[in-house]
This record gives sequence, structure tokens and C-alpha cells, in this order.
Amino acid sequence: MKHVNVTDVPSDAQLIDVRERDEFAEVHAAGAVNLPLSELIATYNQIDTERDIYVICRSGGRSAQACEYFEQAVGWDPEHLINVEGGTIAWVEANLPTQ
Repeated sequence: MKHVNVTDVPSDAQLIDVRERDEFAEVHAAGAVNLPLSELIATYNQIDTERDIYVICRSGGRSAQACEYFEQAVGWDPEHLINVEGGTIAWVEANLPTQ
């Protein structure tokens, strides 16, 4: 898995937010899709594996777990799995677009 700062996430990135639904509803990165970590086994097939997969959570821990799951259990190429360091906290602090 790769790691990027929030400011390095492309505006057209496939951004998967693995926080729980209530956290996502409070604030999330614009354009992010919510697939909670607790539901990932049932929902990961909604992710486009032909594109890089940027994964975000609150601060970077759960998104790293999700990337590890995708790599180890699902067998996805780690070169296309990108953990967004600092998560939504860093996203908001950087004044990036939210919804």
C-alpha cells in the first residue's frame, strides 16, 4: 500500500471512506463514497479495481486496515491501494472540499 497526504489526493480520485455511517454523515471529503469498515466484506465489490483506490477514515488507522484487507484477503495490487494519511481530520484542517 502507498501513503499520501490529503493535499496529494487528485480531485477526481476514487475515494473510499471507511468510517461508520454516522461519522460520514457529520462531515466527509467531497466525492467520497462511504463503505464502512464494519461492512467491507459485503461491500468491497462496489469498488472499481481498474482505478487507484484512495482510502480515508478519521485519522488514517482504519483506512490502513482496509488497505491491508484489500491486499491480503482480496488479493488486490498494493500499488493501487493508497492510504490517505491524517484522514478526514487532516482533510478538514487543510480546508479541502467537504460535504
